[in-house]
Amino acid sequence: MEVSRETLIERYFPSSIGAIAAYAALLEGAGIERGLIGPREAERIWERHIFNCLPVTTLFKEGATVFDIGSGAGLPGIIIALARPDLKVTLIEPLQRRVDFLEEATAGTGITVIRGQAQSVKKSADYVTARAVAPLEKLKKISWHLIKPGGSLLAMKGENAATEMATVPGARLHEISLEGIEPARIVEVPKGA
Repeated sequence: MEVSRETLIERYFPSSIGAIAAYAALLEGAGIERGLIGPREAERIWERHIFNCLPVTTLFKEGATVFDIGSGAGLPGIIIALARPDLKVTLIEPLQRRVDFLEEATAGTGITVIRGQAQSVKKSADYVTARAVAPLEKLKKISWHLIKPGGSLLAMKGENAATEMATVPGARLHEISLEGIEPARIVEVPKGA
């Protein structure tokens, strides 16, 4: 059964309906104009970018801290923060033009933006997320110091998830299906306590 966009927005962003609509509009306008997402993506912003990031939100413990590395246009970090207001989300992005966009997109939301490469950040969080940043093995190398003991790396991956998992001992695959949203593959690499 097809679930309407409005139903999905109400279900997954109950306390931030206005904020998610404003972010989608920013992606469709400034996000495309500034080259953060492709020009053909305008009609697919909700399905391919916003709703696509929701499955990862089911894997966080209540009140956790999250670093989204290589945040780009804010995916999945902004989606995580708006869908899960209990979390403290920080976006980490090295490119200034993307940081400018992220600061505009997150104004008044409580989301922190750090300009820098993951390797140079000296803080830590319960979780590190990434979408389309690097192969899993490299992602673990550049982000492991950011993850608190007992935390996890959560990487949004495509059809090659199983192949990439073979390169990282202890990696676990979560295949998450939420009603009305394409199933997602998220590879978790837990960091021992």
